[in-house]
Amino acid sequence: MRLFILAAALSFALVSVAQQVPEAPTGFDNKSNGVVDDATHQADQAKFDEVEGLADGLGPLYNAQSCRECHQNPTSGGPSQVTELRVGHLGPDRRFHNPEIPIAHGAETIRDRTLVNLRAICPSGAYPNTEIQERVPDTEAIRTTRIALNLLGDGFVEALADQTLIDLSRSQCKASHGKICGQALYVPIVEAPGQTGVGRFGWKDQQASLLSFSGDAYLNEMGITNRLFPDEVTKLCNTASEPSDRPGPDGLADVDHFARFVRATRAPSRDAQLAETPAAKKGSELFDKIGCATCHVRSLTTAAAGTKINGSTFAIPDALARKTFYPFGDFLLHDVGTGDGIVAAMQEHFGRNMYQIQWKNLSIDSFAGTQNKVRTAPLWGVRLRPQLMHDGQSVTLRDAILRHLGEAGQVTERFRKLKRNDQEALTDFLRSL
Repeated sequence: MRLFILAAALSFALVSVAQQVPEAPTGFDNKSNGVVDDATHQADQAKFDEVEGLADGLGPLYNAQSCRECHQNPTSGGPSQVTELRVGHLGPDRRFHNPEIPIAHGAETIRDRTLVNLRAICPSGAYPNTEIQERVPDTEAIRTTRIALNLLGDGFVEALADQTLIDLSRSQCKASHGKICGQALYVPIVEAPGQTGVGRFGWKDQQASLLSFSGDAYLNEMGITNRLFPDEVTKLCNTASEPSDRPGPDGLADVDHFARFVRATRAPSRDAQLAETPAAKKGSELFDKIGCATCHVRSLTTAAAGTKINGSTFAIPDALARKTFYPFGDFLLHDVGTGDGIVAAMQEHFGRNMYQIQWKNLSIDSFAGTQNKVRTAPLWGVRLRPQLMHDGQSVTLRDAILRHLGEAGQVTERFRKLKRNDQEALTDFLRSL
């Protein structure tokens, strides 16, 4: 009963706020949300879509040749079926440890990252005997895949005040008497050394800003060094000058274009036709009633125009300010029984100098506590995703719901107790998102 009240109270409070401020623009039309004009947005999208080659600094180890390769359904910035591989092991201390992966016949060992790149540029004509492909040793017993995330609308997510997420975490925990406690994790803001923010991007909330997220992905997914992440994973087979990503005539590097592109995307829109059906409307009520909305929060509102975020490196523009959007997620970390056992690798996500910097509010123990937690999956656009959950292993909405245990165990049990037609109404509602 308490969770019923919690979900209803949160929904009422958030809807009340939503009625007082403008809504974020939605759609899959590749138009800007107003951060920049449409022509600039399309130019940024072209950078996002661009296929990278060796001359651009691709590799030596990488997963993809463009941002669009992993974020493209139904348009650039959306999610996809692409997954990445992450591994590690438990040490004698029973804590998670990053893997050690030998390459080049054991001549070098890749450390300090959990990501295993699935592609390599060697052996090649220039380096016929240099074998750098990563392979997982038997010793790395913790293994998972993570499916590519949606980026559309993430400019509004970035524009959320840290305090909004902290307050949401506290209200969940207090109202549920400790049963549901989303973790707001302070993470380094790479472009602002020494500064931290509440993480909200990535399955482990490992980044707080879109520029940090872009720099991380450019290095770790495409192997292209940039000013935020200037160090290659390996020097083998590498002939490109560093950093490979350099400012263009407009003074912006590719990572700047990527971040601006995502900031200017419109939020995913709903299936308006299905949303108006009696079944979907009934399912919407049940979604709140059984407690799904406790974590899959319907609406959130961004901070005021001019608010300095990301370690004071970015001021929220009018186009993102005081906008209500509907992510159906809280962007917090929860243990719902599906956690992959992996802790974010600090140097992978925050750079080689991570430990030479004094980071405000940073707690290594807080990171360790995320081992079996994942970010609540925002449900906006979920109807366009055939594979669900962090690992993509659930292929129906019902399967995904029933996988929720841990903090969500009571909610899942309420779903089980619904009549079959009510269960179908709830999934009809989800299909409208």
